[in-house]
This record gives sequence, C-alpha cells and structure tokens, in this order.
Amino acid sequence: MTATAPSGETLWSRCGGCAALLYRKRLRRNLDVCPECGLHARLAAPERIDQLVDPGSFRTLPERAVAVDPIGFVDVLPYPHRLAAARADTGLPEAVLCGTAAIGGSRCALAVMDFRFLGGSLGSAVGELITRTAEQALAAGVPLVLVTASGGARMQEGALSLMQMATVSQAMAELREVGLLTVSVLTDPTYGGVAASFATSADLVLAESGARMGFAGPRVIRQVTGRNLPEGFQTAEFLLRHGQVDMVVPRHALRARLATLLAATGTGRRATKRSGADAPPPETARPVELSRTPVRDAWETVRLARHPGRPTTLDYLETTFDGFTELHGDRLGGDCPAVVGGLARLDGRHLMVIGHQKGHSTAELAARNFGMATPAGHRKALRLMRLAARLGLPVVTLVDTPGADPGVEAEEHGQAAAIAENILTMSVLPTPVVTVVTGEGGSGGALALAVADRVLMLQHAVYSVISPEGCAAILWPGRTAAPQAARALRLTAPDLCRLGVVDEVVPEPDGSAADDPDATARAVRQALLANLLPLLEVPAVTLVQRRRRRFRRFGAARARAGIR
Repeated sequence: MTATAPSGETLWSRCGGCAALLYRKRLRRNLDVCPECGLHARLAAPERIDQLVDPGSFRTLPERAVAVDPIGFVDVLPYPHRLAAARADTGLPEAVLCGTAAIGGSRCALAVMDFRFLGGSLGSAVGELITRTAEQALAAGVPLVLVTASGGARMQEGALSLMQMATVSQAMAELREVGLLTVSVLTDPTYGGVAASFATSADLVLAESGARMGFAGPRVIRQVTGRNLPEGFQTAEFLLRHGQVDMVVPRHALRARLATLLAATGTGRRATKRSGADAPPPETARPVELSRTPVRDAWETVRLARHPGRPTTLDYLETTFDGFTELHGDRLGGDCPAVVGGLARLDGRHLMVIGHQKGHSTAELAARNFGMATPAGHRKALRLMRLAARLGLPVVTLVDTPGADPGVEAEEHGQAAAIAENILTMSVLPTPVVTVVTGEGGSGGALALAVADRVLMLQHAVYSVISPEGCAAILWPGRTAAPQAARALRLTAPDLCRLGVVDEVVPEPDGSAADDPDATARAVRQALLANLLPLLEVPAVTLVQRRRRRFRRFGAARARAGIR
C-alpha cells in the first residue's frame, strides 16, 4: 500500500502491492493505478493537479514559501539542510502546491500536498500557504479544495507547527460562515495534525481508494494498546463504514466526482431568488383538493403504506430527480443505512435530498433496519441539512419509517437527543424545506425529518404518533384491535389534511404506488416543483417565521377551537 510512482522515464515499474511488473506507459495511462491489484500509487503534487483540473486552468498562488527555522532544530542534520534537500529532490519550494483552477468548468481555490517533501508535514510555511489559498477562495467567492497527503505536523518547528492546525481551520471557518463549500480529498497517507484539522473539518470529505487516514498511526496504536488491529484498519473503506467520510472514490472517477460536487455550489437559493422580492402568503399556495382523494378504510391504508413494493427513497432518487450523489456518515463514528442523503438535481436546480430507506426484499429490509434510523442516521441527516443551509440549497425529505430504532444501542448513543436536535435545527433552518411522507410516518422518527415549510403526503401513506398495533396494545384489550386503533388515530392523508398537519395529498395511481412506481414518481416530481419553487422566493427570515407559525398553530387553543 505504499508504492511510490517513479519520477524517471523507466520502461518498467514494479507494483508495491502485488509485485507485478508493469509497463510504465500503461501504468501512466492508468493514472498510476496498478491494473492487476488496484493499488493507487502516491502522486507528486504537479501530477495530481494535472489529473484533477481542466487543462491549462491552474494558476499558482503568487505567494512564495519562506524558509523558516523558528527553534533552531537539529537532529542528525540541521533543519535548514533537510529543507534544502527536500527542495532539491522534489523541485518544490514546500510540501504543498497552491493556486486557483477550474474543475469541470467550476472555479475553485486548490491546495495539493506532496508527501515527497518531508512526508508532507505541516509546518509554518505550509500552513501559511494553505491559509492564503483559503483567503483567496474567500476573496473570489469560490469553493476551496484540499488534497491531503501528510504524516502530520512538522516536528522540526515545535509548537509553531501545531498552531498551523488552528490557523488553517480558522480560515476554513470563515468560508463556512459565508456559505462557501470546502472539500477535502484524503490520499494515502493522511495522519496526525493534518487529519485532526483541515483534512476532516471540510464540508465534504472524499477518500481516494486505498487511502489511509487517522490521528495516530497503526504502529503507534499497536505499541500503546498492545492489541492487533482489525483488517483494513484506517483504510478508506474502513472510514466509510464508520461514518468518517462522505464517499470513497477511485482515482479515475475523482475529477468527475469533484466536478459534480462543485457544480452544486453557486446554484443555491441565494443565487436564484429575486433580490428583495417577497413571496405570496401561505394562503395562496396550492390548495388541498380533498374532494378528489378517494376514501379508503384506515387499516387498508396502513397495509398499502407498508407494502414492500412501494417505491423507496432510492427509487425516487432514480426516477423523480435528475441526478444524485450520495453523501455518507455522521462524522462521529457511524453511517446509518436506514437514512440516505446527498446532493441531487430537480428540473436543473441543485438541492439536498434526505430520506428513510427501507427496501423491497427481506434481505434489504434487514440490512436497512426496516427504515428505522439510529442516532447516527439522525445526525447524518442533521449534518446534511446544515450543509444545505450554508450553501443556500433547499432541502427535500422523504419520510418512510415505522419509527426510530428502538434498540438498546440506540438508547446508549442518545436516540432521544438526536431526534430533538433535528427537530430544533429544522425549526430554524434558513433554507426551504419540503417533506413528502411516502409510506409510513412513524412517530418522532418521522418528525425528525418533517419539520418543513410544506408537508406533502402520498394518497395511501400514513402519519401517526404511534403504530396502530402499539396503540391497540396500550389502550385496547389486545393487538387484534389494530384496525380499530388505525381508524381512531386519524392517520390517513385526508384526515391529516383536515387537521392541517399535511398541506397537500399527492395522488397515487389506481391501486397504489406499488402498482405503478413510475407514475407515482412523476406525481411526486410535479408536487415538489409546485411547492418548492414559490419557497425559493421567500427571504430566509420570513421563511423561518412562517415555519414557526405553522407548527405553533397545533397548540391547545386550536384544539379547543373545534378540530375534529
């Protein structure tokens, strides 16, 4: 896993992973990825830039690295001698190459670290160059892309190298404050102070296939703990499973993936709504047409809402939306499979889509925990909603869950607090939010994704404080009273429209959504566009005020006023 791409023009090269003898020109055409075992060899910063950016678009930062020796460090050699040798060996002034470029036509500021230069260590000059690159991004109003390859902070500069972690992070915080995207690309290896600062604090964290990342290296961990490490420890795939990165991308797909992500910036709500324009009041929005909604028995509707053939969130992402890039992880240690989310397009507009994912087969339902989110799932959704707000992107949530995960581990990891934080954050999220209840809307697990400006509901979906079976078990002699409980709970779309909980019923084809998923997808698309587009015109302050008023009206005063 530690092969280094040769710098010379030798005819043959031996893979550091499988030891295969490779024709050098073929290896170069394959972007220095071994065609036999898939090992991604390390790249020099100039090579990385050539692979990532549009041809001829890179412009080096005008600032030059200044040689520093702040503490007069000497080990076997004086620190200045090591710097001079690194510059001679790499042809670079420092361990990072910075500038501006275009990736897929989108302008960005770019900083690419080079492991060949003293192990890509983070010293004062490196920190200064990356900080100035972030400042360039801020001045130009463009995203910042960081490609990391580092063993950590530079020991030869003592505590001053440690301070660079805070310096660069502070510059990135300024970008976050104004809603400019930051993207980190982890390459092999990324450790220590770089991993514990800007490499993982970006809005989006991508890992190149085969990359390793962690604070402490595996050798140190083994020495301290005396334990054997799990298979694949700290690799990109390990990080993805544990919620630390948004995605793992092979080298050949990295440029295209970055282009897709960067294209989503600058197309958000701030760029599309008319300056100073107000929106029509909520009363003029699309009316609820209950008369066109056929009435079904509530228990029959529950059974239709749970039908395994109903379209799932991933199905809608393939049919209702024009494109989707999934983002993973809560950045705290988990990636709940019951919640999926990421960047999507709808009629040419970029937005964040988050939804519960059940599945169709028994195996998929089990793998997705039957759509029941864990605390990691709620926190992943929360992270993506906050990112959408910073980028000015509207949020669409698709609700289909029996409820939050009822397990012991979920309680140990703060299930209640995770749901509460989602509800609180959505109440003040300064970007439009539209929710569609597509199947089951079960209790607080559903509400954690449904504090929205407009709440839509498929014709045969249900939305309730508790399942009919749970209600029957508590208030009736037994669970056999579930059909009676379903009718009493008023959980169908027409009932909830009359109560004001739901704003609009989305019609399903004859039978149900399971009988014609494509027609259902078209209906959801039409309803989303009709409800979302007017919200793009509403100033953020007004949007939040209206959302608060929307949920305030469900108080006791309204109940006493005659809600039936």
